[in-house]
Amino acid sequence: MKSKTTYICNECGYQSPKWMGKCPGCNSWNTMEETIVADKKTSAARTAAASGVSAAVKPKKIGDVQAGSETRYKTGFKELDRVLGGGIVKGSLILVGGDPGIGKSTLLLQICQKAGEEKKILYVSGEESEGQIKMRAERLGVTCESLYLISETDVETIIECINGVKPDIVIIDSIQTMNRQDITLGGGQRSAG
Repeated sequence: MKSKTTYICNECGYQSPKWMGKCPGCNSWNTMEETIVADKKTSAARTAAASGVSAAVKPKKIGDVQAGSETRYKTGFKELDRVLGGGIVKGSLILVGGDPGIGKSTLLLQICQKAGEEKKILYVSGEESEGQIKMRAERLGVTCESLYLISETDVETIIECINGVKPDIVIIDSIQTMNRQDITLGGGQRSAG
């Protein structure tokens, strides 16, 4: 697998192919760190070949696209389901954002209670232990048997867990704590991937 050098701001995550003294993303000085990154094109082509999927993606005309037949999972929160267009679309990615302590993790656990009535859920925490999550779940009355917990930050380990559990829904709390072994910062630190 080929690798390339890129520079990533350790404050905001902005990426650049060349070093800059001042990060254009957050205007911080001397925060760009050299990072070795695996060539995504080579990796994607290898993954596509291994799965038998063609690496060439062909765009469709909008008139040829079938709409409205998506499977949706209800969250148990009428207003959230409305914002999501009727619930969580199967195969979608939803980013829940907000200030620290505002209740994002609490909301996600509460969604687990309703969605867990019919679906298998894997809750991945990069910030709290399984015990801490269990205590919050008990406090919130989250008791569904189809909720699996893992406290992990390594993406490859998480993928193995997903392949083993085969959940319908995966919750990652929070994405900035995740990292990959093949993406390293110049000083040997791991970066979020």
